[in-house]
Amino acid sequence: MREPRLFVAQPLTPGSEVELDDRSRRHVSQVLRLRIGHQVILFDGSGTDFAAELTHCDRVCCRARIDGVRSTEATASLPIGLAVGISRGERMDFVVQKSVELGVATIWPLTTERSIVQMDAQRRDKRMAHWRGILIGACEQSGRSRLPVLHEPTGLAEWLEAHPQGLMLHHGAQPGLHALPAPTTPIHLLVGPEGGLSDAECTLAERHHYIAVRLGPRILRTETAPLAAIAAIQTLWGDFR
Repeated sequence: MREPRLFVAQPLTPGSEVELDDRSRRHVSQVLRLRIGHQVILFDGSGTDFAAELTHCDRVCCRARIDGVRSTEATASLPIGLAVGISRGERMDFVVQKSVELGVATIWPLTTERSIVQMDAQRRDKRMAHWRGILIGACEQSGRSRLPVLHEPTGLAEWLEAHPQGLMLHHGAQPGLHALPAPTTPIHLLVGPEGGLSDAECTLAERHHYIAVRLGPRILRTETAPLAAIAAIQTLWGDFR
């Protein structure tokens, strides 16, 4: 069995012992049914994997001793930031999970004119915790040691003011990604929610130097479009090459 990878939300150092959080404890003790002496891989999101051994493991508490550094993840050759209109339920979960697996460095959930999902402060906090759990799980599964940054939901206009220049997906645009020059700076990728961005929002994005691009002749769903774009960007200019 492959050694399980587990995220630990504290700085890790060789020789120290850490207690796993409830989520990891349940996975290790109840799902995988590991016991004392089993080897695991721990990471704290900073880019390093640590080899560790379980020193205590039951339904109440799991602890692991860090034996040493196992590997270090290289910095992405082309950091990709995804700004995506918040979609409903599992669609947004899917986008967060798969975009992390594909290598995004940053995720900004956006509220837009056509956003169906409306969140008060309490619901926003719950969704952020939920998305962060999905993000961590995707890192554990895909072998990523650097945790992508997940920002609080914000409005599109406010986000554009802080992040001028990037790419905007639009099915009516003329150029495809292949027609663009290779980027020399991190990419900001803007994708709308169900129904896409409004005409006014597209105009606003263009005023902030966003280039509208399309992904072929077909109209893609909101959960498909960002993932197809990320994969294309990684293939053309990123670490899929």
